[in-house]
Amino acid sequence: MTRGLVIGKFMPLHKGHIALIKFAAWHCDELIVSMSYSDNDPIDGTLRFSWILEQFSADPKIKPHIIKDDFDDETLPLEDRTRIWAQKMKAVYPPIQVLISSEPYGAPFARHMNAQHICFDLARGQVPVSATAIRNRPLTNWDFIPRIIQPYFIKKICLYGPESTGKTTLAIKMARHYHTVYVPEAARDLLASNEFSAADIVAIGQLQHQYIQEQSQKASRLLFCDTDAVTTAIYSRLYLNHVPPEIYELEKRTRYDLHLLLDIDTPWVADPLRDQGHRREEMLLLFEQALQERQLPYIKISGSYPEREIRVKSIIDQLLRSG
Repeated sequence: MTRGLVIGKFMPLHKGHIALIKFAAWHCDELIVSMSYSDNDPIDGTLRFSWILEQFSADPKIKPHIIKDDFDDETLPLEDRTRIWAQKMKAVYPPIQVLISSEPYGAPFARHMNAQHICFDLARGQVPVSATAIRNRPLTNWDFIPRIIQPYFIKKICLYGPESTGKTTLAIKMARHYHTVYVPEAARDLLASNEFSAADIVAIGQLQHQYIQEQSQKASRLLFCDTDAVTTAIYSRLYLNHVPPEIYELEKRTRYDLHLLLDIDTPWVADPLRDQGHRREEMLLLFEQALQERQLPYIKISGSYPEREIRVKSIIDQLLRSG
């Protein structure tokens, strides 16, 4: 049996890695994919390994393994570094006959492994991308990110602010314009009035989080969110004089890349869940203070509805250009 080896950090796994691994699997009977990690990696090692397991779950020939990178010494010349790598690989894996790589380290590493080296697309002409480029500019390199990993890199934009400022309409319009999806406001699916309990607040927060998880799987590059857990906390404090601890926990579980704070310079439109029309300035202050207390980045959006759309599109276009 011919056993092959591919190593990498896969931070993250991308389509270039997938092409390499499929090429490597074609050249052997069993392929070990060894993913190294360290405690200070910018993307958690356990999460990265789960992506590899899922991506190759249908191919029994491919055997993913995870190994802690506590043996490398980047200060050494490549020849000495690859000798250390080979010693470690020989200690933890069965005998390797073929090493497949797309990197300059491949030849010396294979020699120390007493294995044949097969080079794959060293110039990266087939899939011109790197993991570093994806981490730095995921939106620009979106098409190189596997579908199972794209939700990790989605930019979440929260439409945020007091009642009757056009959050829902703007979220729907922006999602349509950027060919993605939006997250609806969970409170409107659970409440018919502002008579609610702490248990209702927790249910709203949990459903909002569920919606975010579900829509993240469908989104492309951007996810527009109509409200967030901070908003739930504000209304819980306002109506119940108490915020259940579960809401603060839910806050920590979703990171937004930007909050767009919608100003109150639009007409008030009443409905069964809106009863703070007489306190619009006070409510706007509460919402803005909540962002400032949490040190969350935000931009205030004012003007007529058409002016708001133009302003938000300008902001999002800049985000997309920056990657």
